[in-house]
Amino acid sequence: MHFWKFCQMEIQKIKQRFGIIGNHPVMNRAIDIAMQVAPTDLSVLISGESGTGKEFFPKIIHQNSARKHGTYIAVNCGAIPEGTIDSELFGHEKGAFTGATDSRKGYFEVANGGTIFLDEVAELPLSTQVRLLRVLESGEYIRVGSSKVQKTNVRVIAATNIDIIVAVQQGKFREDLYYRLNTVPIVVPSLRDRKEDIYLLFRKFASDFAEINRMPMIALTDPARLILINYRWPGNIRQLKNITEQISIIESTREIDDETIKKYLPDYQLVKLPVLYEKTVDEKKFNTEREILYKVLFDMKNDMIDLKRLVAEIMDKRSGTEIREEHTGMIEKLYQSTNHEGAVSPQTLHINPSESQDIQDTEEIIEESLSLEKKEIELIKKALDKHKGKRKYAAEELGISERTLYRKIKEHNLE
Repeated sequence: MHFWKFCQMEIQKIKQRFGIIGNHPVMNRAIDIAMQVAPTDLSVLISGESGTGKEFFPKIIHQNSARKHGTYIAVNCGAIPEGTIDSELFGHEKGAFTGATDSRKGYFEVANGGTIFLDEVAELPLSTQVRLLRVLESGEYIRVGSSKVQKTNVRVIAATNIDIIVAVQQGKFREDLYYRLNTVPIVVPSLRDRKEDIYLLFRKFASDFAEINRMPMIALTDPARLILINYRWPGNIRQLKNITEQISIIESTREIDDETIKKYLPDYQLVKLPVLYEKTVDEKKFNTEREILYKVLFDMKNDMIDLKRLVAEIMDKRSGTEIREEHTGMIEKLYQSTNHEGAVSPQTLHINPSESQDIQDTEEIIEESLSLEKKEIELIKKALDKHKGKRKYAAEELGISERTLYRKIKEHNLE
């Protein structure tokens, strides 16, 4: 119990020293790991989204290590061009490349005995990753344009805002380098995972800005505070600080309500509000979807007629047997009631009496076709009414050619 209290006190001291705001358990755990690993020389990999404050942890580790009196260098690997990154990290000899008018020490040579922080380490080219792996394994490196092996005693702390496991699977990051860097992992939580810390951070940024610029501090109404806490904050702490400063400068009133703060969160309405049930029906959208469905059903009807014709022809070839009188009467009746172009006539349809089950299936299909025919007539009438009898526009509405519409009108006596 006493040890736990001691650790909490140490964590609070670290927060005060480095200006870290918040009491989220994951953040406290990250600080605790940094303090525990600091006295060692183990490599550390810090992961977290951009803007979460990953840059504080290398400083915590360096200042609590035996190297605190040595050199501390922070390198943004993504900001250095690929053609010069090796020279920046490991140095170069005079004449090693165009413009190398003098020899130059690299960061690993300058930071000998200290700590080097490689921010956005996943941006390193593969060739540079090989050189870095050698430094981590043996402490050896070679300047660009030289063949002389040099030694360095540098502690490496790296950080990334991407999933390096995915980068390894894609061949963009060396797996052996990943495991060498990831000796001790530290995960920094995103701001949306620290909801209880958001308002504390806002007040700290507002207070600091007001003090620096000698102006009254802004405050939030309760609805505005709720919006602030529930926002996703894709830019994390950096975004929160920028928005706090924007509001402090632009707004004349010092009490910020919910409508005002929404103006500084441009995607708030798009991604943060819950999806509401749409009570009113979009009639035009509904009719369009229904008409498309009818058209599909009409196409299916024509396909079924073609299929019946094909089956009839095959059965006629396989068996010369005439249809029994009762079956003939049934098919003839159905044919007359259907009265649709392409329907199978009783004179051409020959079915074996032993296959009466097939005849029953055909009867069911034709009954379904009758209902589709009524829907077709209804749809054509609606389209003509909608466009006041103009067949060209009615045909476009139905998704069929004008010629086909003429034929349908004549077929169904819709003149």
